[in-house]
Amino acid sequence: MFGARPPVFTFIRLYSTTAEKPPLKLVAELRKLTEVSITKAREALAASNNDVSIALEWLQNDLAVSGTKKAAKVSHRAAGEGLISASVLSRGTGSPGGHGSVRAALVELNCETDFVARNALFGRLVADVAHTAAFLAEPGPSRQPEWTYVHPVPRELLLDAPLLAAEGPAGLSPAAGAGAASQGTVGSAIRDAIAKLGENIVLRRAVTVAHEPVPRVRGDLGLRVASYTHGGMLPTQGRIGTLALIALKSPRLTALLGTLDFREELERVERSLARQIVGFDTPVIRGQENALYNQPFMMFGDALEGETVQAGLARWARQKQLILDTDGTDTCGLEVVEFVKWTVGEMPDSA
Repeated sequence: MFGARPPVFTFIRLYSTTAEKPPLKLVAELRKLTEVSITKAREALAASNNDVSIALEWLQNDLAVSGTKKAAKVSHRAAGEGLISASVLSRGTGSPGGHGSVRAALVELNCETDFVARNALFGRLVADVAHTAAFLAEPGPSRQPEWTYVHPVPRELLLDAPLLAAEGPAGLSPAAGAGAASQGTVGSAIRDAIAKLGENIVLRRAVTVAHEPVPRVRGDLGLRVASYTHGGMLPTQGRIGTLALIALKSPRLTALLGTLDFREELERVERSLARQIVGFDTPVIRGQENALYNQPFMMFGDALEGETVQAGLARWARQKQLILDTDGTDTCGLEVVEFVKWTVGEMPDSA
């Protein structure tokens, strides 16, 4: 009844118009460089005809757009978690060269959850921000009436600064290479991290310490910085941290710093002081019942039972011959002159 009909679509060639998927080797290479998702890596390679360098530019532009949108979307969310990171570029007197400068920074970067705070990308970011702040630190005049070397960094100034990659410990190798400048600022790096991690990220605060080397003609004087952080996955990061300025004065200081044994002992007592500040409720150095110098020196392994920090430092200075009975009253040995201590999530006014 019905005659055979020729196929209606026989004139159409049956072939796929789907673009060829990028090779897995290129996807893996791009993800290693950028840490983007597999989907985003494939999208970038497809848009760039499998050219990795062009794909990197595509991702950078895409991240800028998506990061700006994401940052605006999550900016109202509370960010009470995060990390405090310390960066010490130069410890001070006794550093290589005999009389080194002091250059260090402490920063707090906040996020919404502890899950993101423990993310490796977030850890690298806060390390880079701290390194950038320390690198850009400049010696400034002491604020009156207090004698101080710790200076707050305006947030806007640091956000606009070019991000510098930190030379961190193992497991914290930045993609750009240690000490290298990124293609963006601290602010743009935070924006990019928001796009990747999906949470509000805020630079809460930053301080720096910077002092030029003590003149060689004043070989009896020294200034050093100690740092300690606790509660993080890396030694330079945690939920609580401190920078402490330590002054040295002795007519034998130059000779003592020339010996490895003394320098190692000095670093040990400095670390003990920083741990003491972090481990105890330490509001001030002197003048209160719970002041640093009135606390039992629990963090110093050589402390005598019940010995206070002040007594322990004085005894240590005499043992190491920073102080001798013939020196008179003008030799102080070793003293903590200033410190800053932060806890993640506290109000900046309580820093």
